Amino acid sequence: MRVGIQNKPLQTVGWETGKVRLIDQTALPEKLQYLDFSDWREVAEAIRTMIVRGAPAIGCAAALGIALGSRGIIASGREAFLGRVTGIADTFRAARPTAVNLFWAIDRMIAVAENTPGNPVDMKDALLTEALKMLDEDIAANKRLGDFGAELLPDAVNILTHCNAGALATVGYGTALGVVRSAVEMGKNVHVYADETRPRLQGMKLTAWELARDDIPVTVIADNMAGSLMRQGKVDCVIVGADRIASNGDAANKIGTYTVAVLAKHHGIPFYVAAPLSTIDQSLISGAQIPIEQRESIEMTHIEGIRVAPEGVAVINPAFDVTPAELITGIITESGVLRAPYEEAILEALGVARGATGMGARSMSIAGR
Repeated sequence: MRVGIQNKPLQTVGWETGKVRLIDQTALPEKLQYLDFSDWREVAEAIRTMIVRGAPAIGCAAALGIALGSRGIIASGREAFLGRVTGIADTFRAARPTAVNLFWAIDRMIAVAENTPGNPVDMKDALLTEALKMLDEDIAANKRLGDFGAELLPDAVNILTHCNAGALATVGYGTALGVVRSAVEMGKNVHVYADETRPRLQGMKLTAWELARDDIPVTVIADNMAGSLMRQGKVDCVIVGADRIASNGDAANKIGTYTVAVLAKHHGIPFYVAAPLSTIDQSLISGAQIPIEQRESIEMTHIEGIRVAPEGVAVINPAFDVTPAELITGIITESGVLRAPYEEAILEALGVARGATGMGARSMSIAGR
């Protein structure tokens, strides 16, 4: 029997009366605030400034932003229209470099524009239809992913997660927290340890807020507490999200994830990555090729606008690190749980996803590796 979560589900990205609607994640946890954007440039800036964050969420936000921008294009011919759409897409490409879902969504939108017959009016309608389709697909994929992941968990479990891979990082439901939500709905007794996730504190501000809102037991810990809790036997598994996964299974996620993975390996604790198949970048042989976003030093030197570091001190502030595939117990996707050797499992999973039939039966074979 599934148990329903009582609060109204969050929708991070949406389309309302001709505008892109986003939850302002910079306002959380103090208030839940929705922002409506009528200018596509503002949507791109919202991605860059992390008003919206999380790989699946920014991909869908970009898709809606492109659809929004296309509606303001005045062009009589197809080629002129395509040129303008491509220019809008290039602005979104430059917003953030690591999350491959952003580029996946942009490429998908450009393909729709190129392959839609008719005049620019038809193309505009097709772009909006495709972007809205992505929103529905994201939630459905997260729920399938969540169910696959929940089946891995015992009836009572303490889960450690890092950063935010919840509804706020997706259109809704979540990846790592999608597994948590599915487990709760299955009646399992779940408790989550949420790393604070320096320097922007997404674990404390966003993950803890989401879970508390849904009455799911959560305890915030400092980033440097994880190893101690593992040694005490208080962590049963780790589940994190990902912003890009290479074809060999190496996974980029928020800075600090690699440290957690090493600790989990040392203590014999399963370490799972939960991500939709759109997060896999087959063009990359390994995680060494994943571009790592370098962010402003003020994120490190200041907390809530207050300087905590000496004036002029040097700072390194990468937003992500890469966890090698050999540290990952399984990659939880909407097609099942992928196991090593990841090159084979990823190829099979992507083949399943491209097929119109047989997903359920074959996904179980992937999960059973």
